[in-house]
Amino acid sequence: MKRLTAYVSGKVQKTGYRAKVTDFARALGFKGFVENLDDGRVRIVAEGEEDRLKWFEEAIDIKNTLIQVSTIEREYSSAVGDVSKFYKLVDKGETDSRLDTAAVHLKDLIGAVNNLGDKLGGKLDTMIEKQDHLITGQREMIDLQHDLLDEVKESRKDLRGYLDQRFEKLEDEVVEMRAALRAKGII
Repeated sequence: MKRLTAYVSGKVQKTGYRAKVTDFARALGFKGFVENLDDGRVRIVAEGEEDRLKWFEEAIDIKNTLIQVSTIEREYSSAVGDVSKFYKLVDKGETDSRLDTAAVHLKDLIGAVNNLGDKLGGKLDTMIEKQDHLITGQREMIDLQHDLLDEVKESRKDLRGYLDQRFEKLEDEVVEMRAALRAKGII
């Protein structure tokens, strides 16, 4: 059994870092603690099997949206066995201030969501208005297409009538020409 004492720097206070470290340590069966230091670092003291402590070192090097570990100073020593489980040290009033901070963030988030809804509502109204104009334009186009179709149909009727008259006249002329050609004995 070994003892790891780690001093973690970076954005590690007021980010939920100690809670994550506690979860990792308990999952690995360690004994020890994690605490915030006045200089902005976090100190971790963990006792357990040496190979698991190596995994733990990798697990505590967290970089995500809230937590940004920049450096980890490590010291190994023999296990002391002075603690019975792994826990997070909390200063007096720390939880209350965190709840107050969380309440402020929640209030800001609710305000932002409400403002987003107002802005979206206005944009939706604008979009609906534009869609109404588009639909009106489409209806006008459909009416124009119907008018054009009616005009084309009328033109076809007129053309058919004109062509029918011309064919009748041509047929009459062909009949007359045949009669004249027969009368002269050409056919």
